Formats: sequence, C-alpha cells, structure tokens
Amino acid sequence: MQNHHEDPSPPALFNFDNTFAKELAGFYVPWRTEPAPKPELVYLNDDLARELSLNPQAVDRPTLASLFSGKQLPPGAQPIAQAYGGHQFGHFNPQLGDGRALIIGEILNRRGERWDIALKGSGRTPFSNGDGKAALGQMIREVVLGEAMTALGVPTTRGLALATTGEWILRTTPLPGAVLTRVAGSHIRVGTFEFYAARGEHDKVRQLADYTIRRHFPTLTGSGTVYLDFLQQVCDRQADLIARWMSLGFIHGVMNTDNMSIAGETIDYGPCAFMESYQPGAVFSYIDYRGRYAYRNQPAIAHWNLARLAEALLSLFDPDTQRALDRVKPVLDRFPRDYENRWRQLMARKLGIDGREPGDEQLLKDWLSLMERHAIDFTLGWRQLTQAAGGNTDHLRQQFGGADDANAWIERWAARCRQEQTTGEDRAKAMARVNPWIIPRNHQVEEAIRVATEDNTMDYCHTLLSALANPWEENEEFAAFAKPAPPGFTENYQTFCGT
Repeated sequence: MQNHHEDPSPPALFNFDNTFAKELAGFYVPWRTEPAPKPELVYLNDDLARELSLNPQAVDRPTLASLFSGKQLPPGAQPIAQAYGGHQFGHFNPQLGDGRALIIGEILNRRGERWDIALKGSGRTPFSNGDGKAALGQMIREVVLGEAMTALGVPTTRGLALATTGEWILRTTPLPGAVLTRVAGSHIRVGTFEFYAARGEHDKVRQLADYTIRRHFPTLTGSGTVYLDFLQQVCDRQADLIARWMSLGFIHGVMNTDNMSIAGETIDYGPCAFMESYQPGAVFSYIDYRGRYAYRNQPAIAHWNLARLAEALLSLFDPDTQRALDRVKPVLDRFPRDYENRWRQLMARKLGIDGREPGDEQLLKDWLSLMERHAIDFTLGWRQLTQAAGGNTDHLRQQFGGADDANAWIERWAARCRQEQTTGEDRAKAMARVNPWIIPRNHQVEEAIRVATEDNTMDYCHTLLSALANPWEENEEFAAFAKPAPPGFTENYQTFCGT
C-alpha cells in the first residue's frame, strides 16, 4: 500500500522535466515518501545548488527541511522507485530496485544539463528488504566522499542537502535518521538492463537502451551500429572512471552491477574508503570476506560487470545469438587495453614524465613495488615525489628511511625526469595538479560522523568539507586533515553499507 500524505503547496524550488517517468512507464513503481516527524536541515550544498540553477535562499529553512526530508514534495515531483536487478558478489539477484530511495524528478540547469533529484532514506518501497531508512552517519560519508571526488575531478553523484528526520533507526544500535538529497546524471545502472533481460523482456531492454542513448549519448542516434556504439561508450566511461579511482587509491568496496552507473559516475558510496599505506589487496568492506572488490581487482571487476551489460543487451546486436556474441566480443576485448592506456597516462603524469620511453612502464612498476614494500602512504608518497621534482629529494629519501632500494629508484627517476623538456619547477607544479595533498582520510570521516551523531553538530563535517574543497594546494589551516591516521587505526578499519 502506498503511503499517501497531503502536500500543502510548498514553493517551486525545482523546475521538473521528468522524462524517465513519462517515457518509461512500467520501469518503476510510483510511490510516496514517508514523512519525517521532525525534520531539520543540517547541510545544504550551495555550490551544487548554483550549478543546478536552484535558488534555495528564496525558501525559508523549515520549508527546506520539509522538502529535503520528504515530508513535503515540491510541485511537479513524480516520486518513483526504479526497478533493477544485479549481480551481487558474482551472484545474480533478479530483483533489487530502489529499496530506500525515490527519484522525485529531473531538472535542467541553465546549460541544459539534465539531473536526477533523489531522496535516499525516505522510507520503504516495494523493493525494500529493510526499513527503507538511512542513518545520519552513512549519509555524511556519502556527502563527504562525493564532494571530495568532485574536487579531485572524478565523475560522481553528489549530495545536495542532508536533513535529519527526528527519529531513531535501529542498526546495531539506535542511530539518528536522515535523508540525503542525491543528484546524479541518472540512476540507470547495469542492473537496470539486467532486470528486463532476465525476464526475457527484450522490447523493454530496447526501450531502455533507446532512452539511455537519447539522454546520455545523443550523438549516437542514427548510427547503423547504435547499440554496439552505446556499449563502447559505456566501456570508455568506465575505463576512465576506474583509472581515476586507481590513481587516487580509492576503493569503492561493493562493485555489484547494480552499483555501476551507465552515466559513468561513482554511485552508491557504501563501504568505500581511500587507501593509506599502499596495499594492492586492500579491502575495507566488512562484507567483502574474500576480497572480490579489493583495490587491485577493480579494473577486472569493471570488465566483468560490462560483460554482464553486454549479455543484457545481446538481443539488440543481432537476432542470432552467436552473431551477436561475435559482434560484442571486440568491444569487450578492448576494455582492458583502453583502461590500461588511460591508467598509464594518469600515472605518467603523477610521475612527472610523458610515459612514452621504453623504460617508463618498469619505472612505474618499481615505484609501486617500492611503496608496497615499505608500506608508504599512497597519497603522501606521491606528494613527496611531487616536491622532490623540484630538485630536493631529501624528504622523499627520509620517507623511505634512507633505504638503498629507494635511493636507487630515486636516482633512476631523477635521471628520467632530466630527459623531459621542462624545468624541475614546472614539473613539480604539473605534478601538484594530479597528486593531491589531501584526501578524505578515513579517521577524519569517522570523526565527522561521530561528532554529528554524538555531539549533534555538523561543525566538524563542514570544516572537513572546506579542507577537501581544494585538494591540490597545501593549506596550513587544514594541515591536520591531511595527516595519516594514528598508528593502529587502519589495521582493523572496516566500512559498512548502512542498510
């Protein structure tokens, strides 16, 4: 049964243009939010609001709290719970869907860019296995990680607003409830296609593909190989996205196919984390017992997920299954090479070289092996390398304790840098634009969550967000936020999905 409540004409904050709801009837369930008993707005992303051409300053704060908690729905909203399936840890679940999220509509900003506006934690839907609610802490994690990734240049969903609900929700302990207003290019996932393909509803697969192409890949319209081109474009976006993750030490934690966005955005920040000491096998998710989604496995998992998308689209490539497989195989076979090329480009920039010399690949491999062997902090290691590019390698050598293998590598790297047609100063400046001095350190994220949950203030979170807003230039005001975790923190650190 739907949960109906009246909306006493709230102001028109959003100018909705809801194409998914209008064009894809049968791909979702119309639903309503569960009204929060005592909503309070605790975070508003003013920068994102401007990008979306919104003017929340024209609306009083209590009304904003009602709108962003789902207590009221803005005019033009069409709240829907999307249907999707997905492979979770390699096993197919034919029906997942939006269990605790509702897309309330789409908006166009002044540049004509289309965005989904969704409420996460607004109550149970027909796809729920739990209470459909969200805890404040997990939503803070999503806000912080989304803003950090934006500043780092990684495509991502973002938090527009965060409202507490005035109720307690039960996880392992009672926690304050909250609703996140999430903005995404769309919420269409690999699992969305799998949902209909698994049911043999190939007309719906085609309908969804046509809609997705119009929305995200309009230049493909009219191509004689439009569906293969569509798959290739999705592969290209994922190759770039995962390469960016890997270059920054980001671990998504739960790369199920229902958590892979067709738009190429990082989505569903659950048990995610940034590496500290470089460990290719690093896993932080408490449910990833076997390390399926470990840091080093992310490119291969992306490839696996894209193969599941290709399977779901197979009927669109050719009525004959074997011919369809023959046509899709070259696209999938390209992914590892395309990813590797993109990753190597990023890593060469991080090393301060062009990456085209015969020994460059080995230089990179040896640097990564060196960091792993000495348990060097991934972010600080690259930043120290950046500073050494100016000519003074003392601090970099000290980071490795003056070890002979490190000194030998530093000499090789310095000699390779001298072959470049740039000065050391210019090289250091260029490297500083790709090697951040600050990331959302896990202990800092946890502290922001603790302070908000236990002390009922978002002050620490706001300061952390300010620190992360410019990750490339060192700022003494925020130096404490750039330091590694205290000894012993990372050994047993785990992250959770929040449901």
